[in-house]
Amino acid sequence: MDIDYNKPASPNQAQRSLVAVWLLMLTLLLVLFFPWVKSWLGLGLPNGEPRPVTPRGSLADFEQTTVDLFRETSPSVVFISTRARYADRYMRRVQEVEAGTGSGFVWDADGHVVTNFHVIEGASSAQVLFADQTSFEARLVGASPDHDLAVLQINAPKEYLRPLAIGESNDLLVGQSVFAIGNPFGLQQTLTTGVVSAKSRVIESPSGRTIDEVIQIDAAINPGNSGGPLLDSAGRLIGVNTAIYSPSGASAGVGFSIPVDTVNRVVPSIIETGKYQAPQLGIHVIDELSRAISRSAGVEGVVVLDVMANSAAERAGLRKSRILDRGNVSLGDIIRKIGKETVRSTEDIQRALQNYSPGDTVDIVVYRDAKEVTLQVRLD
Repeated sequence: MDIDYNKPASPNQAQRSLVAVWLLMLTLLLVLFFPWVKSWLGLGLPNGEPRPVTPRGSLADFEQTTVDLFRETSPSVVFISTRARYADRYMRRVQEVEAGTGSGFVWDADGHVVTNFHVIEGASSAQVLFADQTSFEARLVGASPDHDLAVLQINAPKEYLRPLAIGESNDLLVGQSVFAIGNPFGLQQTLTTGVVSAKSRVIESPSGRTIDEVIQIDAAINPGNSGGPLLDSAGRLIGVNTAIYSPSGASAGVGFSIPVDTVNRVVPSIIETGKYQAPQLGIHVIDELSRAISRSAGVEGVVVLDVMANSAAERAGLRKSRILDRGNVSLGDIIRKIGKETVRSTEDIQRALQNYSPGDTVDIVVYRDAKEVTLQVRLD
């Protein structure tokens, strides 16, 4: 049968073609603007159901170690909030206001809590808050501003008093893993991790004196971490986090921690006497006169001008200087070293003695009779 393509379409055929075009355009519009139509038509849209979960498997060994460490040690870490009194002259009364916050940790089963001195400095009262939000009123036992350490005491049930294990800081290695737990910006029970970045740093204490042998770490330390513990991978206390170096005031990867060897020497003294008393040699020194005499003798060190009776220096046999006729001086011992520390002033002597406790025996190198002599001194 022949078809004549030049024959015009009938009105019914034209109408059916127009309807087909409109239906196609309507379908496209529905698919574009109403995705459920695409799904209803079976055109491949996701059905919206959750994807199946892939089993995770066991944690990596280092992850499990960190989890176990936090689980074991975090109950010993506390949040400390302080209040301070101020006189309201307008109301003619004394009020207490929020003074600051920080961190701390349980030291022993007698309820002693260690923190930084600057956390409680100027406070009239303090509260210690545990992870379960149970709080206890704390009393100040004592402090050592020279070491930025303070001790509080709380009357808490024994189940709250879980002392941290004590480690050592003198054998730490740069690159060794460290873990800090504290309350940065008031966010309780926060764990940060890092490494020992450097050892034997020196920072300034709240009293203006230096704290030696400070540990530098890159674990994030922020305001509120102060007073919290620094731990090694065995969960032992190796330091007390105390400061950050940051132009912005927030963590910049440079934090400092008071070494546990210092903490373990200072805290027992605070608990026993309310303060830390550095060991004494029992000598009398005047820096300006000492410098003049040692310079004339051509020897650097601290000249012993006098030795106190019944002192550690007297028992060790340190010699004092004597003034002879016509103003001449019989030179006594010139102290050159205390332990490993070279000394040139009374400040140097005090800093060197901070590394020891009363009763410790230390080697002291003196210049005597044109030669160096080493004496063993048992400190008072």
